[in-house]
Amino acid sequence: MKVKIRLSLLLLGCLVVLALLAILMLYLATRQVPAFYRETLDIPREKLVKGSDRMLRQAAALESAWNTDGRWEILITDEEINGWLAVDLEENHPDILPPSIGDPRVAIDENEISIACRYDHDGMKSILSVALRPSISERNEIVLRIVRARAGLLPVPLGNILDQISVAARQLQFHLKWRREGDDPVALISLPKAKAGGRTVRIDAIRLGDGEIYIAGTSERE
Repeated sequence: MKVKIRLSLLLLGCLVVLALLAILMLYLATRQVPAFYRETLDIPREKLVKGSDRMLRQAAALESAWNTDGRWEILITDEEINGWLAVDLEENHPDILPPSIGDPRVAIDENEISIACRYDHDGMKSILSVALRPSISERNEIVLRIVRARAGLLPVPLGNILDQISVAARQLQFHLKWRREGDDPVALISLPKAKAGGRTVRIDAIRLGDGEIYIAGTSERE
């Protein structure tokens, strides 16, 4: 009888140790930081400020183009986007992001746009990352295919992420609807009319490159 008790206790102890190891591995996996995100957090403040200034000038030029008849184009780098996220967003628009989200950054390559941020909610701390593939539909919609979402190294359910994208679209006055392509959710975003003169903005091309995104289109009065 005593031998059986000892074996049972030994088996139970082994199961507890294995469960604790599994929990530890899951915890460590959620704490892993994508390489691109670690690199963007190491960018010197001075460089971020310069990138933010360039991004603001790009935004002003784009708004002007949207309010003028004719063709326009813009080339934006991930350095400029990250500068704006780290400087202007943090200093002048602190209420845009929910309290659980911090330090958002992006990386762009020829295939996709990767977005990552710190996440801290209900005791869970992790680095959330999402990978998007943008394109343009025949109906002049921006198409964002979500190909990956992770907390650290682990895949995460997309429900909350899709909700946050929907909230952001409403704040920017974009009309958004969802569909699925295979296993991937796809956001279809319609651009609002430019405020001045009731012009219609069309986007003809979105192309990704190494560290940059090219967008071109036309603006015309109805």
